[in-house]
Amino acid sequence: MRNERYRKNAISVRERHNERKNEVYSNPDVLLEYSHNNVTFKACEAATYAQQFDWMVEEGIVSTRGLKPDAYVFDELVFDVNTDYFESHGGYEYAKQFYAEVYELAKEIAGGEQYIISAVMHADERNREASDRLGRDVFHYHLHVVYLPVVEKQIRWSKRCKDPALRGTVRETIMQVSHSKKWPMVPMTDEQGQPVLKKNGKPRLVSSYSLLQTQFFEHMRQAGFTDFERGVQGSDAEHLEVLEYKVQKDRQTVAELSDQKKQLQGQRKELISQVKNISGSIRDVADIEQRAKTKGVLEKRVELPVQDFQTLCEMAKASGKLQAENRSLRMQLQQSMVREQESRQRLRRCEEQLDAVLTETRPYREAMRVAPEQVQAFVLGICRCQQEEKRLNRQQRRQRARGQDR
Repeated sequence: MRNERYRKNAISVRERHNERKNEVYSNPDVLLEYSHNNVTFKACEAATYAQQFDWMVEEGIVSTRGLKPDAYVFDELVFDVNTDYFESHGGYEYAKQFYAEVYELAKEIAGGEQYIISAVMHADERNREASDRLGRDVFHYHLHVVYLPVVEKQIRWSKRCKDPALRGTVRETIMQVSHSKKWPMVPMTDEQGQPVLKKNGKPRLVSSYSLLQTQFFEHMRQAGFTDFERGVQGSDAEHLEVLEYKVQKDRQTVAELSDQKKQLQGQRKELISQVKNISGSIRDVADIEQRAKTKGVLEKRVELPVQDFQTLCEMAKASGKLQAENRSLRMQLQQSMVREQESRQRLRRCEEQLDAVLTETRPYREAMRVAPEQVQAFVLGICRCQQEEKRLNRQQRRQRARGQDR
């Protein structure tokens, strides 16, 4: 599982993905014809996530007091479990039961269901590797939970209060939206619970939401889901972009298929060696046929000693069995080679796409490394200009429409 933060002006990207509002997706494995299988545990009550946020602020459910205009006000939890786990337990129906329990954990993490904007289980993203391996469509079930990161904050009377008795006392308690306060930096610990230190002797700090993996695992185990694999705490494997993730999975598949091909080739060589040994044994008993001929033929029957006849029968049975196994191994080897070739081609295409994306975004990434705040401010300024331009265009269209009505 992972937790990501978003600004208000950037949450629409997640909204379009989670609610399947896009017509086309960069992830080619999203099959919209199966989107009716997606499960909504909580639907957004407003038209958009941003509008729901504004309404909650207006109603006083949450407060943005003290926040900067570009503060992170949305968080998203993504719960993700290995596809094979669901396939071995019943597939779609089991996934719905599993993530229904996960949603209970999400409500606890968010501090209450009232702070959750949307919770959707996706069941329309095809797992290509598992589908190819099993010969049917297999889907990757996972849960998206968008929520507001809130903490309880006490507002106290200031020293300028006219009533001395009230000074420093709690005036009101608000639920403040704050990602940094919801998920502060905490000391990293090892498996024995001891703090992990940096080279300078100071404790190494990690974001507290990196510890959610342990909470997720423990909660599901207590709920009776005891046989799924635990994720690696603090691992960044789940933070890869979709394209990087597919490249990684394709590389893994190619490596597995290569190992499988080598294993099949070794088995085939061993089988061929056995066939040669049997062929040699058959040549050794060639004198049996000669002796059978010299003894004469009665109609179409050959007279042989019992021991020679048993030897021939054993050789024939062993040869037939090994030939059948050889044909089966040859077929498996051919199928493995075809799958390996297809995976290599897919990997090559993904790597080309990834290289193109990395090349195209290199100036931006370099700028973010050198001056992240300035770049973010610049991009935010462009977005604001674009929004202002759209607003002016809408205003001009309305004015023209009013002029035509007159």
